[in-house]
Amino acid sequence: MRMRAAASRPRNGRGGLVVYGVRNMPRTSFASLLCGAAATALALATLHSQSAVVMLTSQQDHDRQMKALRISGFPSGPDAYQAATYDEATANPYPLLPDPLVMNDGTRVTTPAQWAKRRAEIKELFDREVYGRVPRNTPAVKWEVVSSEKGVAMSAGLFGATPQPISDVPVITKQLIGHVDNSSYPAIAVNIGMTLVTPANASGPVPIVMQFGGGGPNPMPANNTPNPCAPPPGTAARGAGAGRAAAAGRAGRPPAGARGPAGPNWQAQLLQKGWGYAMLNTSSIQAGCGLTVGIIGLVNKGQPRKMDDWGSLRALAWGADRAMDYFETDRAVDAKHVGVEGHSRWGKATLVTMAYDERFAIGYVSSSGEGGAKLHRRKYGELIENLNATNEYHWMAGNFMKYGGRWDQLPVDSHELIAMVAPRPLFLSAGSGPLTNPDGTYQLMTADDPRCQKNRGPCETQPVNIMDAWVDAKGTFLAGVGADPVYRLLGRTGLGTTQFPKMETGLMAGDLAFRQHAGPHTDAPNWPVFIEFAEREFTKR
Repeated sequence: MRMRAAASRPRNGRGGLVVYGVRNMPRTSFASLLCGAAATALALATLHSQSAVVMLTSQQDHDRQMKALRISGFPSGPDAYQAATYDEATANPYPLLPDPLVMNDGTRVTTPAQWAKRRAEIKELFDREVYGRVPRNTPAVKWEVVSSEKGVAMSAGLFGATPQPISDVPVITKQLIGHVDNSSYPAIAVNIGMTLVTPANASGPVPIVMQFGGGGPNPMPANNTPNPCAPPPGTAARGAGAGRAAAAGRAGRPPAGARGPAGPNWQAQLLQKGWGYAMLNTSSIQAGCGLTVGIIGLVNKGQPRKMDDWGSLRALAWGADRAMDYFETDRAVDAKHVGVEGHSRWGKATLVTMAYDERFAIGYVSSSGEGGAKLHRRKYGELIENLNATNEYHWMAGNFMKYGGRWDQLPVDSHELIAMVAPRPLFLSAGSGPLTNPDGTYQLMTADDPRCQKNRGPCETQPVNIMDAWVDAKGTFLAGVGADPVYRLLGRTGLGTTQFPKMETGLMAGDLAFRQHAGPHTDAPNWPVFIEFAEREFTKR
């Protein structure tokens, strides 16, 4: 029997829904039919919800997205190790940027109230075309304090290293797990790891800075969720189990020869100020590949995402939001003064977090590059085409692929993401460009240079050291310049100049700050600068 439902006017004159084709059916039979239909619908929904996780390699999912977008190809990304990638003379093919203070209908924004509406328009564009939308049905997270110990902050002791004290300040170290409700799809488990360290002798709640990277108990809870990109057995998980503090290297005291200066690490510097810190385990939220697992896969019940669904950067920002939910419940944390920091890809996640969650008071965005603070329209260093590659496409929404080789068609640019942070303080930073000769030209390798790698092209075209050029420090600065008018509109001070500053000359007087350190791809040199910048915010009551 065919059944049709309609919401048009019923023949009996009474309001409500009429089901056609069953008008003369006895009530008991009609009720039975409805119950049977409901049971069938429930069974089908349950069957769908328990469908197996679709296992796709990065290449397979990448190809699926290109097919869905009807993209046959786009220009390949530039080579990081070619001097031509860093040519300032050709770096600005599209100098005109979208105006953050002009509404979609052309209206000029002149008041903070108008900016709130314009900000919503910009957010929608980033949601749809760049980072993807967070689904409305994201599951709840229940935080568990696995352990709480008093002592001194210790390095993690990863990769066989012996844990070492990183500060003599007595602390309370909490290891936490955020259990994500997976009752809607038990095939995928997500447990968020986080470490929180606060001074033991504090007289009240303290400000903290949360870093993206490693964190949480070691080991983390067992997870039997399938992983299409699982490493070989015995491989240490990146960012897993940061123990009582952070790993040696960028998160702890750098070993001899490592990037960044020796001296007190960032955790010790924060503790010396009387503040605390947290570390959020990114791989426990959304792993480096496999969008049918992690929090994205859980919400999609193991199925491939739509083209405007969130990518991993937006998922990490969602994880930071859930961490903030916890901070608001912990009496040791001054939740009104929580900062967030990240370097490289996690610098991208930091900027997205600051733009989307206004509860974070301040941000330190380190060497974020393309997909972060660098202008998308700049032809210098990493480009959209690089993020479209199979090893990075998952960071962004599927729709972002459309703009490979078509940067000028992107309806927003990163200066507007920075503007979404206003009026809150934000610190942008990066390292230096390729090593140069006294005349300013790049130092290039010779044909017989033992450091030359032939697969990167002619040795004579390879810089001796690209340092941090890949992330485009000037493109990051120019994005800050583009956000300046919004900070001023809201009664705050931006960078205050359009002139790119000299190396290690910080623009720190305003609420939007920038500094380029002389050195490679690391956040270590700018930590003391950021802490001084943050002190202005953290002393506000």
